[in-house]
Amino acid sequence: MFLKPDYDLENIYAIDLEELKKKGIKSLLFDLDSTLMQSKTGAYSEKTLSWLEEVRKDFFVAVVSNNKNPEYIEKVSKVTDFPIVFCAGKPDTKVAKRLMEAHNLTPDTTAFVGDRPLTDTLCGKLLGCTTILVDSISADVEKPIVRFVRRLERCTVRK
Repeated sequence: MFLKPDYDLENIYAIDLEELKKKGIKSLLFDLDSTLMQSKTGAYSEKTLSWLEEVRKDFFVAVVSNNKNPEYIEKVSKVTDFPIVFCAGKPDTKVAKRLMEAHNLTPDTTAFVGDRPLTDTLCGKLLGCTTILVDSISADVEKPIVRFVRRLERCTVRK
């Protein structure tokens, strides 16, 4: 199935970085909300910051976010020291392609990581990247209706 990700994992911490390196992956493009940080918080957890520090030793890291809120964008930009683009319009690939071109990234050496199959996985597939679908980084505190919608959306990819 087209929307089936290459990897379907519990969260970002379950990504096997050594396996990605062996496959020739050199760059990781991440979704932001619910992938790298709890949605709408504008802050990375200490665990995520430590993990990203390790990731950045071997991989180029950037964020591709659909968020359009100017105050939120400013808040996140202040705590992010790697490339980040907002208003991406995923699954449209235009913004992500520009980011990849600006940093000389190629689809065959890039993995696209996100929590939403219909935006993140689809965008990654359209770009020709390896795709990694993760559950929400804050799954344990999400509202029941949000969890239900996530399970429903994942029914489209796990057949």
